[in-house]
Amino acid sequence: MILPADSSRDAATIRCRDVHHRYGDHEALRGVDLEIDRGEIFALLGPNGSGKTTLFRLLSTLVPVQRGSIEVAGLDVATSSLAVRGRIGIVFQSPSLDKKLSVDENIACQAALYGLSGGRLAARRDEVLAQMKLTDRRGEICEKLSGGLKRRVELAKGLLHRPRVMLLDEPSTGLDPAARIDLWQTLRTMADQGITVVLTTHLLEEAEKADRLAIMFRGRLIADGTPGSLRGELGDALITVSAVDPDEAEKVLRDELGLDTQRVSGQLRVRAENAASLVPRIADRLGSRVESITVGRPGLEDVFIAKTGYRFD
Repeated sequence: MILPADSSRDAATIRCRDVHHRYGDHEALRGVDLEIDRGEIFALLGPNGSGKTTLFRLLSTLVPVQRGSIEVAGLDVATSSLAVRGRIGIVFQSPSLDKKLSVDENIACQAALYGLSGGRLAARRDEVLAQMKLTDRRGEICEKLSGGLKRRVELAKGLLHRPRVMLLDEPSTGLDPAARIDLWQTLRTMADQGITVVLTTHLLEEAEKADRLAIMFRGRLIADGTPGSLRGELGDALITVSAVDPDEAEKVLRDELGLDTQRVSGQLRVRAENAASLVPRIADRLGSRVESITVGRPGLEDVFIAKTGYRFD
């Protein structure tokens, strides 16, 4: 069933409240609170085992909510899962295309799941093929398509029933750089049309392109904001010091220079507003005990390290 368009902001907002989920003794989610607005490209960023895939499965109604509450497009996932499925489009990490069928035939199979047929199917199929720039490929067998074109067919299938929310699990997996650029242009167009786009990723450079992101670690949401605002929390620059004796160097930086340091993989990291004046002071105080001093602008990996004390692996 094709749902009527809804211009209200709340209808396309995702809300998670105190969401917990367990697999036996393993607690995959530990009290996640999250809101995602209409027309926003939102990335769930985290290493393997962070909980982002479990949250994706809950949002897409693939697994039931155990504790807490989730609303998708104005509906409670726990009590209205079938209705939620009518308001979301999903692109999984693993391809869902029948590779022996043509592009047109794959879309027709998807249409049957939503009760689309006849003239309505023909018109809507033409629309999504044009939107995904696949019109001239509609008769081709899918196994002959490139990875980027296959991903576009997946998106066309997901858009067929006019979803209010599009969920994508690691969407750029297997795509070459040019195909990734095309993918993000498509996602931006979807967001501009008012579709809420939510994707999981473990790629830092991909998360940088999102309007907003949540960083997940060991089942918890540890940071939430725009890429710029999260980086800005670390100041203008980040100084990394390698020393012969990290313990001694850390004591000097703290006791003599009054600096807050963080130890990561044997190196000392210092947030700095004025690195140009601070680096000479560090070098002077440490003298021959320093091996190297590097300065860089904070990135999302630095945000992850600052929040967790671990590198993003």
